[in-house]
Amino acid sequence: MRYQPFGNTGLFVSELCLGTMTFGGQGELWSQIGDLQQSDAERLIGRALDAGINFIDTADVYSQGQSEIIIGQALKNLDVPRDEIVVASKVFGETGKGVNARGMSRYHIMEGIKASLKRLQLDHLDVYQIHGFDPATPIEEAVRALDTLVQHGHVRYVGVSNWAAWQIMKALGIAERHGLARFESLQAYYTLAGRDLERELIPMLQSENLGLMVWSPLAGGFLSGKYTRDSQGEAGSRRLNFDFPPVDKERAFDCIDVMAKIAKVHSVSVAQVALAWLLHQSAVTSVIVGAKRVDQLDDNIAATQVTLSTEELAELDAVSALPAEYPGWMFERQGDYRRQQLADAKR
Repeated sequence: MRYQPFGNTGLFVSELCLGTMTFGGQGELWSQIGDLQQSDAERLIGRALDAGINFIDTADVYSQGQSEIIIGQALKNLDVPRDEIVVASKVFGETGKGVNARGMSRYHIMEGIKASLKRLQLDHLDVYQIHGFDPATPIEEAVRALDTLVQHGHVRYVGVSNWAAWQIMKALGIAERHGLARFESLQAYYTLAGRDLERELIPMLQSENLGLMVWSPLAGGFLSGKYTRDSQGEAGSRRLNFDFPPVDKERAFDCIDVMAKIAKVHSVSVAQVALAWLLHQSAVTSVIVGAKRVDQLDDNIAATQVTLSTEELAELDAVSALPAEYPGWMFERQGDYRRQQLADAKR
């Protein structure tokens, strides 16, 4: 297991992060994703720790808070030293019936951290992330609220999930201008079947030195190897009950065809190839992997040992390439001469 710097900080996190959406099973949505209870969740957490994973990600809305409760009790039951684990959670989603029990207002953020810490049985969170963009709350209000949590010691670092590049840059500008804690990470969807964030988000992350936590690296199970043009997965497969995130299935099947060929050469699973491709991407800090069974988690962990050749990476990049889009194709056209000048200068 390799460890990566977390954004522009001195914190190091494992290249795989244990995702916990499968813990709890409370509510119609979350029961379709997974319903692991305490003993099974502890087995997964124990196996992750044994493999060198030091990073756990959850959210206050996962199974209506039950995921956080299970994690907190598991860390206590497994006697995990606090300084050996990095715990991340999120705030934004609906946590009650009141009109203010949602969003990224100062009100909801302050209430959210208290509730999350209580459920997790912790005195602080290592990473606290806004789970989505709230059009009803000024960005500065959210940035200032998160800074307060850092100043009070409730949170060590702050991040964001599912925001656009311009929104993150606006938040970074506010933080820099006022000397506030800045976002150190983005948690975003990124797979061979969905490389959209390469257009704007990854260039922004690399420019500003933010970390990238990848959610749904197997595209909701679509890249697990269970799905082909001839087979739509086995009974109980997550995609059959919860078809998310959206995937261009024909493009994804083209990717799977190439992945299957590469997997055969390496004697590994298709899922391991999908994860290995992400682990080869320089912008990626940590890939969030979730599982319902220990053998699934083991398969994901084994991806850290898969080394793809330059030729294999090129083949995967080609089959999964994004269609040209403005202004990207204009950047490519107009910048060619200057890129060549840079290349010549480095010789």
